[in-house]
Amino acid sequence: MVVIHPKDKTTSMLSVLYEGLEHTYIDQSNSKKDICHILNHVPRHEHIYLLGHGSDKGLFSREDDNHNDFDRLMVYHPHAYYLRKHGCNIVAMWCNANLFAEKEKLYGLFTGMIVTEMSEALLYSINTSQEELDRENIKLVKRLRLLLDNNVPLPDIPSRILAMDDVHSQLTDFNYHNFYYL
Repeated sequence: MVVIHPKDKTTSMLSVLYEGLEHTYIDQSNSKKDICHILNHVPRHEHIYLLGHGSDKGLFSREDDNHNDFDRLMVYHPHAYYLRKHGCNIVAMWCNANLFAEKEKLYGLFTGMIVTEMSEALLYSINTSQEELDRENIKLVKRLRLLLDNNVPLPDIPSRILAMDDVHSQLTDFNYHNFYYL
């Protein structure tokens, strides 16, 4: 498995998805050329995890976790060729990863907007607290890990994870409805 997960305190909970598993880890210290090379050599049967913050343009990274601004797109259009070539074993969890996938004709499990910060909750008028954000996002990621560990087919994960929401708050309704298999 290849994991591309830029170091970021606001998405550190996503490390639950690959902790304890054998993987190649890529973060913001890797160049565009390094990432292309690694993606080009991932066996088709292995998953590629793309995790963090992003947009329909790709996965973001920043050098300094104390700043709010992102420095670069870490995975974006130049990487799409290698991701398409890889097939449908992609798990991408960042805001609007599904829009990036649709534009680049990628296949796998992608998220839409996922609220991970209070600023995002305010932007989407989701009534929540920092405590609920922390607690429920950890639960969400652990549930996704459980499904992946149990080899649930990626096309089945959106409906299976939606059924695991036991809170049905504005936050969980929003987040659990934003998993897509493309």
